[in-house]
Amino acid sequence: MIDLHNHVLPGIDDGARSLDISVAMIEQAVECGVTHIVCTPHIHYGYFDNSLATIEPAFNRLQSVVRENGLPITLSYAAEVRADEFLAEGIKHQALPFIGQYKTLSVLLFEMPHSHVPVGIEQLITWLMARKVLPLIAHPERNRELQRKPEMIQRLRRLGVLFQLTAGSIIGRFGDKPLALSEFMLAQGFVDVVASDSHDTVKRPNDMKAAYEWVDNHYSAQLSQQLFVTMPATLLQKYAVKPL
Repeated sequence: MIDLHNHVLPGIDDGARSLDISVAMIEQAVECGVTHIVCTPHIHYGYFDNSLATIEPAFNRLQSVVRENGLPITLSYAAEVRADEFLAEGIKHQALPFIGQYKTLSVLLFEMPHSHVPVGIEQLITWLMARKVLPLIAHPERNRELQRKPEMIQRLRRLGVLFQLTAGSIIGRFGDKPLALSEFMLAQGFVDVVASDSHDTVKRPNDMKAAYEWVDNHYSAQLSQQLFVTMPATLLQKYAVKPL
């Protein structure tokens, strides 16, 4: 499996606090059957003021430790970018790392607040798409406004965005409402990718194996393969992977 959303880089956001935790997270991911992790720290100005200047050194540090320990994982990096007033500037200055590419569009892991859908989000998405940037919306099932108004998922979908569910939501880790919206989105065919959004090994662990099995049991092996392997691999195909 390929995990496109993981906060495994040490010490630069609310994910792994140390290299030891990063290594434990990778070991847990390997046990779940993950073969490739895209390290995606937050870029959320005023909270996590990350940039390529902070992400790349943290990635290189982790890559070296993974190599020294002989861990059977491939790593690359991008970021989970907040939908805020700074996002457009980041795009204009080519300062944001992309997950990969889909067709002719660069794929950006795009985070909305958990509480609501921001005013103007459709205009922002349209602006991004016009600049050949495709939002992969992270964990929509955990957004409380979308939970109340699932019809908004369809409105966003019509704009052409992709959706990434959190593995833990599918197995009920975040409660009934994210689970219900996950099931709605799966039933409607609105899910493109499942990723762990792992932050540690205990409170926010890697649930990829359990979620894969849930989708396999409730839908099909074909859908599990598509969401956890085929589509993530498609998004990564045209971007340089940093192999061990």
